[in-house]
Amino acid sequence: MELNKEIKYIKGVGPNRAILLNKLGIFTLQDLISYYPRNYEDRSKPKNIAECIHGEEVLIEAVAYSKVSDVRLKGKTMQKLLVRDGTGSCNITWFNQSYLKNKFEIGKTYKFYGKISNQFGKISMTSPVFDENEKNFNTGKIIPLYPLTYQLSQNVLRKIIENGLLEVKGKLKETLPQYLLEEYHLKGIEEATQQIHFPNQFEDFIQARKRLVFEELLSTQLALLELKNSYLNEEKGIAFDKEVKISEVINQLPFRLTKAQIKVLEEIDNNMESNRPMNRLLQGDVGSGKTVVAVCAAYKAVKSGYQATIMVPTAILATQHLESFQNMLKNFNIKCELLTSNISKKKKEEILEKLKNGTIDILIGTHAIIEENVEFKNLGLVVTDEQHRFGVKQRTKIAQKGKNPDILVMSATPIPRTLALILYGDLDISIIDELPPNRKKVETFAVNKNMTQRVNTFIEKQIQEGRQAYIVCPLVEENEELDLKSVEKLYETYQKEIFPQYKVEYIHGKMRPKEKDDIMQKFKEGKIDVLISTTVIEVGVDVPNANIMVIENAERFGLARITSIKRKSRKRRISIFLYFEIRSKRRKCSRTNENYVQDK
Repeated sequence: MELNKEIKYIKGVGPNRAILLNKLGIFTLQDLISYYPRNYEDRSKPKNIAECIHGEEVLIEAVAYSKVSDVRLKGKTMQKLLVRDGTGSCNITWFNQSYLKNKFEIGKTYKFYGKISNQFGKISMTSPVFDENEKNFNTGKIIPLYPLTYQLSQNVLRKIIENGLLEVKGKLKETLPQYLLEEYHLKGIEEATQQIHFPNQFEDFIQARKRLVFEELLSTQLALLELKNSYLNEEKGIAFDKEVKISEVINQLPFRLTKAQIKVLEEIDNNMESNRPMNRLLQGDVGSGKTVVAVCAAYKAVKSGYQATIMVPTAILATQHLESFQNMLKNFNIKCELLTSNISKKKKEEILEKLKNGTIDILIGTHAIIEENVEFKNLGLVVTDEQHRFGVKQRTKIAQKGKNPDILVMSATPIPRTLALILYGDLDISIIDELPPNRKKVETFAVNKNMTQRVNTFIEKQIQEGRQAYIVCPLVEENEELDLKSVEKLYETYQKEIFPQYKVEYIHGKMRPKEKDDIMQKFKEGKIDVLISTTVIEVGVDVPNANIMVIENAERFGLARITSIKRKSRKRRISIFLYFEIRSKRRKCSRTNENYVQDK
């Protein structure tokens, strides 16, 4: 059996359909049998006509009670058929399907699957699929639904996949060892492949998916571990000076580190002193002290004769990091510099020259760091903050600016340890699972619009006490197609109607960098009471006096993003109000958000 057999040689395909299948990424027999359904329809359980509910898709078994009649309508034809079962009757309608006129015999039983209309006591069904009672091609079973392309129907693709499965029946080679199949109660590869496409019961689909997902994740993790081992076995990294003690930085800090921070620093220190390249993920909640850890690691690299670079996703966060690094390292004669895309050409040329000759010890910046003209004299440590905002290629590209530098990636996004092992299988993992003392609790409330007045009253009370507030929304401008709140509309509402007595401003990613920086500076200085914003403020803007955040249309944001924009207060208790607008329980995202609200 050849799994690499070209798709055009599969029964039912041919050259023309092969072109359509190629558009779906299906080129071989292997591609065909691994082109899994996106959803399923349960057409296996018939329902009595009298029990059918308006709007539901349902299977009925009924007797043809009339011949198919043709009705002409302005260039179209409509085919009508009356069917009955023991509980009621149903009018079935098709359009422009004249071939159906001789398809049904009066008194014979058929199965129909489609959407029910039940209005004014009359039950009808439009354009259903059907089978004769003893046949089960379109009905009487669980039907897979596949992603399609133009001119390729579900029925045609299902038949082609059936033919492909027949070709591999009894010939697929098991890819997992028997002990794993037994230990985790997994189906064999052949049964799983068959049942993922055409399950007998939904439980069969669940078990088939479990097997295939297990294999995919296992393969991914094994590949990443192999990559990690190749780093360890083949590449020699930098062995930083053991005489350089990071305790020198720790001892001059105006605060005490937590036990979790000390533990993580010991792991990083041991990594840096070995001659194997460090590839480590540092995970910790907002405010847990990841920046201090990065400062200590950079100090060790610089005092060992190397340069360090810190890459972050936004200019605002880069500026904040520069301030933190300069404050913590001001007594150690270490030169820190900022590189972002909005600095002047003359300033950039000056920075690049100093970086190349080694005058700059630590470079902090955005994606501008990975540009080709950025050259280091002796890069020894690469740190990326907000790791989820960067791809593997970007991490690799910046690392290539040195000779096997140590790499530390940091993220505040909550990742379960088992998932982290899969996503970052090529990295060691350190977790800061302890917050500094006196860290105030972040209180999060999921609310709907009938709570608006109470929320606004709470905000006003806090402003009167000298605090500040964020209002976060998903759009910059109004969009007729999406009924969502925008920055500009909310700004007008808050400034003119809700808080006309206070200073309200707005900020979004389409503004010029200088304009954004000016607004954020005013907000940090307390000159703005309420800041309306998109998620441009998601990363790293530290305004300790802001202790309220309202997130409009929270259903438009993922959990990781909501968690990320909670970082706005380090020292005071912060209250976050999530406004959810759930319109339809039939939408997948709405169900997810509804569960989230209930959980909260």
